[in-house]
Amino acid sequence: MNTRFLDACNQRPTDAVPIWMMRQAGRYMSEYRALRKKYSILEMIKTPELAVEVTLQPANAFDIDAAIIFADILPPLEGMGLELTFEKGVGPVIHNPIRTPADIAALTQPDPRESLSFTLKAIALTRRELAGRIPLIGFSGAPFTLASYAIEGGSSRNYIIAKSLMYGEPQAWHALMEKLSILVGEYLFAQAEAGAQVLQLFDSWVGALSPADYREYVLPHSARAIARAKEAGVPVIHFGTNTGGMLPLIKEAGGDVIGVDWRIEMADARKILGADVAMQGNLDPVTLFAPSEVLKRRAAAIIDPMRGHPGFIFNLGHGLHKETSPEKVAELVDFVHKYSK
Repeated sequence: MNTRFLDACNQRPTDAVPIWMMRQAGRYMSEYRALRKKYSILEMIKTPELAVEVTLQPANAFDIDAAIIFADILPPLEGMGLELTFEKGVGPVIHNPIRTPADIAALTQPDPRESLSFTLKAIALTRRELAGRIPLIGFSGAPFTLASYAIEGGSSRNYIIAKSLMYGEPQAWHALMEKLSILVGEYLFAQAEAGAQVLQLFDSWVGALSPADYREYVLPHSARAIARAKEAGVPVIHFGTNTGGMLPLIKEAGGDVIGVDWRIEMADARKILGADVAMQGNLDPVTLFAPSEVLKRRAAAIIDPMRGHPGFIFNLGHGLHKETSPEKVAELVDFVHKYSK
C-alpha cells in the first residue's frame, strides 16, 4: 500500500510529499458528469455503489496518495429533522431553517449509524475496492459550518441570521452547537469504524468569525467533536478557510493535521502552529488555471519551506473548481511527487 499520506499524517518521513485534493471527485471530471446526467447529487450520495464509483474516479485517473469518500457535509442535518435539497443554479437549500430556540429544542439527536448508513456502507465498499492501494479519508462538516447552513437556509455571504442568533440567543446557540458536535463526533467515529483511515473536519465557513468569537462560540464544540473522533484511533485533519488569524485556536480545538488555505504562507503557518502538528495545504485552486510554469513555480514555493518537516501534505486551500482541466490536475500531482523526492 502507498503509505505516504498516512506517514505524513503521523509526521513520519516520506519518500515524496503526498498529495490529494479537496473536491477531487466531482464536476471537473467527464466520468462524474456522465453519472450526474442520470442521477441527482443526493441520489449519488445515498446510493452506496454510486458513491463508491465516484470516489474511485480520481483514484483511477491520477497518482494521488489518498481517496476521500464521495459525500456532502449537509446530509447529517436531515437526520435532525431538516429538509435538504440541491437546487440547480442555487446549491443546497434547507427548507425549514432554524430560527428560534424552539426550533433548536425540536431537533432530534440521530444515530449516524442509522441516519447516514449509506455513507458508512460506501466507505466499507470503497475500502474493499481500493484493495489497499491508497488510504481512504472520511469527513464531516464542523459544528459551526453546519449550524450556519441550518440557520441561514443555504449559502451566505455575511452570516447575518446565524450571527444574530449566536449573539442574541447564546444559550440556544450553545444548545444547537452541542447537538451538532455530538452528531459530528459520532459520525466521524462511525466512519472510522466503517473503514476510513483518516478523518477530516471541514469548517469551511469559520473564517467569517473573529478569533474572540471563535473561542467563545465555537472552539469548545469543535473540540468535543474532534475528541470523540480521535477515540477511533485514526488521524484527524482539522481544516478551515480564511483562518490565518486564528490558527492557534484551530490547533487548540484539536487535530493531528491542520489544514490551511492560500491566504497565509506555509512557512508563516508553520511558525504559528509549531512542529508538533502536521500541516496540509495550501495552493489556491485557481492556480490550476495558470500556465504550467506558473503552476509549478507556485507549487515549488509551497514545498520548499516545508522540506525537513515530515508532517506535510500537499493540497489545495479549498476544493477544485468545476472548470479545472483534468490534465492540469495530473500535471500538478506528477510535479509534486517528482519535485519533492
